Amino acid sequence: MHIGPHAIVPNLILAPMAGVTDKPFRQLCKQLGAGLAVSEMTIADPKLWHTRKSRLRMDHAGEPAPIAVQIAGYDPQMLADAARYNVDHGAEIIDINMGCPAKKVCNVWSGSALLQDEALVARICEAVVGAVSVPVTLKIRTGWNRANRNGVTIAKIAEAAGIAALAVHGRTREDLYQGAAEYETIRAIKQAVAIPVSANGDIDSPAKAKAVLEHTGCDALLIGRAAQGRPWIFREIAHFLATGEVLPEPTPNEVRDLLLGHLDALHAFYGEVQGVRIARKHLGWYAKDRTENEAFRQVVVRAETAAEQRRLTADYFDRLADASWRSAA
Repeated sequence: MHIGPHAIVPNLILAPMAGVTDKPFRQLCKQLGAGLAVSEMTIADPKLWHTRKSRLRMDHAGEPAPIAVQIAGYDPQMLADAARYNVDHGAEIIDINMGCPAKKVCNVWSGSALLQDEALVARICEAVVGAVSVPVTLKIRTGWNRANRNGVTIAKIAEAAGIAALAVHGRTREDLYQGAAEYETIRAIKQAVAIPVSANGDIDSPAKAKAVLEHTGCDALLIGRAAQGRPWIFREIAHFLATGEVLPEPTPNEVRDLLLGHLDALHAFYGEVQGVRIARKHLGWYAKDRTENEAFRQVVVRAETAAEQRRLTADYFDRLADASWRSAA
């Protein structure tokens, strides 16, 4: 799949997630097979661009191309200005957020709340596309609620405005993340437009990835929550799509090395105090599917320094590796 001049290989994209897809996590997912990793959303309001939080979100130094930045807001001119600002700071793809279902975002008429106003969607898309020379993409849901699944209409509006590619989450805003994602609307959107479309929602295994691609006819997949604590899902899916073979789970030693590298990157990026705090949620996600997760959570909350967090994590996975070796012997 191409987004403008950029080839997305493999056709697996790390979905933008606030508080998750920071630079250390984007780089890790690209290392493990993501063809593209989209940043956390940047608010269009220029008053917020110079906070430490925003500056960190706009830090793309050392990231492999293409650099994709998501912007969020409701005012066409502010979004156009935000797009220009981010392109000036290294963005090679601009993504407009019309998919976030969070109340605090929708209450200010941003994210998926915009799906209620098709005329405003058109004005925003036209303003942002006209403001920058890089490709502009759009992230949406299937509609505002199940009675108003207007995803096909929104997709046609976006295509007419010059949007280069679409990503569609298979739930409405009203659904939040409840129930199962549905792919019929995504399939209808793919059939209705000529631009690339990526499917998103509940893609949590290689088999599910293949089934969603085949059912929807989409060009790519967007993977979000399934990558939390399991960033190697990208290489698993890419390998399965290419060969039909299921890769073995990473060994405790490999998980340890990946985790320690992730911790080092977090500590370096945020500084020790904030890095240790942010690393706790990532460590918790790594533990979520393990039968020993409660013991590992105790490791997570005990660490107060970067060195201690690193040592406790290494010790824990060393013990797991030793236990695995003994059971195999």
